[in-house]
Parts: sequence; C-alpha cells; structure tokens
Amino acid sequence: MNTQSAARSTVYGYPRQGQNRELKKAIEGYWKGTVSADALRQTAAGLRKANWQQLAADGIDEVPTGDFSYYDHVLDTSVLLGAIPERHRAAVAADPLDGYFAMARGTQEVAPLEMTKWFDTNYHYMVPELGPDTTFTADTSKQVAELREALDLGLTARPVVVGPITYLLLAKPAPGVDEHFEPLSLLDKILPVYAEVLADLRAAGAQWVQLDEPALVQDRSADELDLTARAYAVLGGLTDRPRLLVASYFDRLGKALPVLAKSPVEGLAIDFTGPAEGNLDDLVASSEVRSKRLVAGVVNGRNIWINDLTKSLATLTRLRSLAGQVDVSASCSLLHVPYDVAAEDGVAPEVASWLAFARQKSAEIATLTLGFTEGAEAIAEQLNANRAALDSRSGSALTNNPDVRARVAAVTEADSHRSAPYAERSAAQQARLGLPLLPTTTVGSFPQTTELRTARADLRAGRIDAAQYDERIGTEIQEVLAFQEKAGLDVLVHGEPERNDMVQYFAEQLDGYLATQHGWVQSYGTRYVRPPVLVGDISRPEPMTVRWWAYAQLQTERPVKGMLTGPVTMLAWSFVRDDQPRSETARQVALALRDEVNDLEAAGAAVIQVDEPALRETLPLRRADRAAYLSWGTEVFRLTTSGVRADTQIHTHMCYVEFGDILNALDEMEADVASLEAARSHMQVAHELGDAGYPRGVGPGVYDIHSPRVPGTPEVVSLLQKGLAAIPAERLWVNPDCGLKTRGWPEVRDSLDNLVGAARTVREQLS
Repeated sequence: MNTQSAARSTVYGYPRQGQNRELKKAIEGYWKGTVSADALRQTAAGLRKANWQQLAADGIDEVPTGDFSYYDHVLDTSVLLGAIPERHRAAVAADPLDGYFAMARGTQEVAPLEMTKWFDTNYHYMVPELGPDTTFTADTSKQVAELREALDLGLTARPVVVGPITYLLLAKPAPGVDEHFEPLSLLDKILPVYAEVLADLRAAGAQWVQLDEPALVQDRSADELDLTARAYAVLGGLTDRPRLLVASYFDRLGKALPVLAKSPVEGLAIDFTGPAEGNLDDLVASSEVRSKRLVAGVVNGRNIWINDLTKSLATLTRLRSLAGQVDVSASCSLLHVPYDVAAEDGVAPEVASWLAFARQKSAEIATLTLGFTEGAEAIAEQLNANRAALDSRSGSALTNNPDVRARVAAVTEADSHRSAPYAERSAAQQARLGLPLLPTTTVGSFPQTTELRTARADLRAGRIDAAQYDERIGTEIQEVLAFQEKAGLDVLVHGEPERNDMVQYFAEQLDGYLATQHGWVQSYGTRYVRPPVLVGDISRPEPMTVRWWAYAQLQTERPVKGMLTGPVTMLAWSFVRDDQPRSETARQVALALRDEVNDLEAAGAAVIQVDEPALRETLPLRRADRAAYLSWGTEVFRLTTSGVRADTQIHTHMCYVEFGDILNALDEMEADVASLEAARSHMQVAHELGDAGYPRGVGPGVYDIHSPRVPGTPEVVSLLQKGLAAIPAERLWVNPDCGLKTRGWPEVRDSLDNLVGAARTVREQLS
C-alpha cells in the first residue's frame, strides 16, 4: 500500500444552473420583474451551497469558489478588475446587478459586449473591451463573499480566477480604439490589480488561488511567452498572497509548460486527456515541476463517457515521480457536462453504465485519489465494474452497425462536390427564384413561445394527442408565414415551432443518438441546451423535416427554406464518441443528412439551409492540427449538400465566432449563400470576406438577436452600407445574426419590419 495520504481530490468548477435550472428561472424572473434581487441572490447562494456540499459528500477534498456566475465568468472577471466599458459605467454605478446584465444583454439604449465561443467549446463568453486609456480597479466583493460562504461551511476552498494573460488575450479593442491595439500591452497596468485581488483573498482565508490560463495551450509567440514569464514572476514574487495554482486545459501546453514550470508559483494544474495527453511526455523534461504541486486532470471534464480508471491510475503513477505533490482532478471545469446520470431514468441501464456526468465524474476523481494513495487493491471493486462497463460499450451492437460502416466506406470523391460550378448554379437559382436585389430572409427559428413549450409538454404528458399537437403546430406555422409575407420578407421559413433544439430535434430521429431528459448544460447566460449523446453508429430511419416543410410551402407562393443542422455542428453540440475518429462519426451523420436534403429537394424545396455554426468553434487550438480538421469538416458539409441539382440553392449559417480563422474553409464548403453573425462586430466579417475575394452570396447579420434591443431602420441601413463596401450588391443578403427562438414576438416584429424597410431603402439608393 502506498502512503501518499496527502493526495487530494479537487475540481476547477461545477455546473451553475441547478439540477432543475433554478438559476435560469430566477434570473429570467428577475428580468421580467417577478423575482426580486434579494430572491435571486438567495437562489444563487442556495445553489452554491448545494454544489459544495454535494462535492464534499462525493469525496472532493478541495472545492472551487468564484466559478459561479449569473451570466459568464469572463464578464465576472471584467467586473473584478473594474474593466467596465464607458457606455455601461453609469448603469453599473446606479445598480451593479442591472448594470451587469446590461453589459451581458444590452438595453434599448446601450449595446452589450460582444459574445463569442470559449476556446473550442460550445460555451460563450462576453469579450472584454479594452484600450490604452482603460483603468483597472479591483472589486473583490463577489470572490471574497463566495469564499467566505464555503469556509463557513467548514470546507477547504480554493478561489478560481481567470488569469491575466488569458484575460488580456481574450479581449478586443474597445469601440473607437485603433483596431491594431494589443490588449496584452496593458499587462503592467493589470498586474497591480491582480496583486490586490490576491491580497484580499488571502485576508479572507484563501490558502490557494487558482489562476486559469487556457490561452497558453494555443500557439503563443515568443513575446507572449516572455510576458507570461514576467506576469508570473511579478505575481509569484508578491509577499501578501496565497499560494498560486496556475491551471491550463483543453490541449498541450507546449512551449508554455517550461515557462510556467520555471515561474515562482507553487502549483500547476494540467490537462492529461484527449489532445492534452502529450503533456505527460512534455512534463518529463521539466525538472522544475518536481518542487511544485501538480493537479492532474485525468478525468475528461468536457465529455460524458466514463473514465478508464486503470489507464488514469497508470498516468497518476507515472506523474508521482515528476512533481512534489500530485493531486487528482478533472481536466477542466465540470461546467461543460450535465449534473447527474441518475436523473436519466429513460436511459437503458447498460448505456447508463457508460456515462459520467458531473456527479459521476466527482466520484471518479475521489475513487482515483483513493486508488492513487492507497493502491489499486483499495478500489478493486470499482476497477472491476469499470472494466465491465468499458467492455460492454466496445462490444455493443449499437456501436458497431455493419451497414452504416459499409456505406461510409463506399463514399467517393465525386460524392462531395456539386455537379455544376457556382456561376452556373447562381444563374439557374435566380431564374428559378426570381429574387430582388438584397433579398431578405431570416436564419430559421421564430420565437419559441410559452404556448409552444406547453404544447410539447402536454403531448409528452398525454394531456393532448398527436392530432391536437399537430393542429397547434400547423396554426403556428400559418401565423409565422403570414407575418413574414406581411413584413415583406423574400425567402421565408416555417419558424421551427415543432423543434425543441436545433441538434436535439434531429438526434431524437436518428438511430445511434441518445437524447437526455435532464442533461442541461450552459451555452450562454440563461441559455441552456441538452446536448444529445452520439452513442452509436448513425443512420436515418425516415424523413425528419419534409412533412412540416411541405405543409409550410403549401401556405405561400414565396420560397420556404428547408432547415437542417450540419454534420460538424451535430457533433460539436453533442457529446461525441471517443472510441473512433470524429471524422468517421461526421461522415456517418453527413450521409444521414444527405438523405434528408435529397428528400427535401424531391418534395420541391428550392432553398435548403444547412447550418454549421460550430465549424469554427471546434477548430483545433493548435495550428498544426487545423488543416486535417478543416479538410474533413468541409468535406462532410459537401457530402451532405452536393447531391442536389444546380437550381437548388444551398445556404449555410454561422454565428458568434472569429471568422477570420476559417475564411478559406467557408469557401471550400461551396455553399451558395452564407449567413453570418456581424451586427456586434459592425460588419467585420463582410470586410474580411471582401478582402479574401469570397465569390458567393453572403448575408452578414444586421440584427443582433442575443440582445433585447430593437435596431432602428437607420442603424440597419448603416450596417448594410458597410456591407456593400465589401460585398457586391448582387451577392449581398439581408438577415438577422441568428435564429429568433430566444426573442419575444414584439421585438421580432419591430426588428424585422425595420430590417425589411432598411433593405428597401438601400435598394432605392442603389437604383
């Protein structure tokens, strides 16, 4: 028996929303005025307490604090550092809570911060806005209060804060600041504020503080690494501070590892899962770590499959000689996984044995800590059960469908290309559709009203039958179409009233997917999704969307788009298989979707949109890995869409990502029209596409649907004029940034009326 009794179990963060999304309901109630600020704070405090006590009960020795957020932890860091945009300062000063939400969501008078993806996850963060005149002032009230809450419960607690390098690298130049301004140039201004934060946390009782630096797993320049070394030399050299644990995750640290290892911090938290497994070999060469605490992320915090306990124990054993102290954790915050598999009573027991949500992962971490400290014999029962579950999964007929695998093997190069070039397709499509200059459309969904959600709940509960449900959906489609015709939109959508989620809706109809009932995870703010699980080989037993598309097209003479979610997004917004290459899974999904595209065309659809908002978000963090990913990522889009005629117009859609990294890939997708988020970034993507010579149709968004504010007609006109400076009028479309399901009908009506009015105004100007 090994005697490393000092080994501890910990996590970096935990789901925030509550098992039944209590936080979402409280926040949205606050926005509506039905929940008071005090009641909201009480709900939040109760959720934090429940999480910490649950972690302790599951065997976690050291709990995180400060990871809880009303909206986003990067926005919380901006508040912590006093980096409040000038336009929001008065609101924050008048009421910090309302000002906080104004930064996140905007108001009718003030635009919110930009929102984009957190590295290669489906979580969205609020982008800090900084400039050379930005002043930083510490506001540690939230961090200190939450630390004291945990300490008062008798728990060992460690505050978690976004580190200075990552915070600055995630930021962008504030409005009016030179676009070439580098936020990292503010490092010397921000470090004294971090020093104040650390001192306040030490005074409040913190023994350790975790500084998260995931940006260091990306390709960083020599200058950026030098600044990292300087930052941690300064912070590590402070005398009035707790011990520092610098955490990084999602990929290999590479050249950043020796920089952190040589810094005067007391601990490193490192990911050893998935693409980050290479950190283990890299660590062998870093003798400086042997005097530090190493928190080993050996349980995958981003996916929901059970851990291979034997493999993880071997990793921990190898790490024992490489660090002064080895503790056990997940690879990253458990924010990215649902609460508890035990709540999924509709999942077959065998399949449930393959899954691990946040509670199960906490238990795995505790089990591994025990086995690492006391020896494998101390967890023999758990190891045997774990091996049986792993063997059950690998041998299951669900994960090995010969027909699906044979179809994928038979795919040829010709299957993933349109038969006609774009110029020929464009002429054929215009002849068929007869659209005006600057055609108007929406991205797909319309408001998901309480009545629609109630209808789905009533159907599940048996309070209405299928015929009654279909009648409600049909009525909603008619109303959505009637509004669009009255507003003057050119290409219509049926509004997707029958769809619960753009991935889950399809997953529930594809063989090989598992849809959960309670597997909610946060996407942004109060937007929670239930990512389905890609549990086996994928096939489509029958058409999924043709029925309601055909019903909608019968109601109008104008073209109605067929609407699908693309194969990469079907993977990215699901919990994907880890037992085969993602490219293999993507081809299976693409072939299932190809059947749907072909069936829509056969039913008469002239415009079919296949959304791929996740193509950029799952871009590998290291540049060396990107070409291979984009090769199969664009191939599977073409495989999905290339079976149609030249006069069938293929659209795609992407939102809330940095498009500059995938401009070539967007071209390689060969879509006829791409609608892209652009309102918050003031048409930046249009200019990027124009500079790159993008040759096909583009709809840069002119209406930010993640804010409740209604853009006026002059504002939309201004955005369109900016778009026209980069994209020729004959290829420019007019549309919102994204689907409208999260918005209310009053703001949607006004916004789309203004959008159509602006398009008409600009058409007149052009004529």
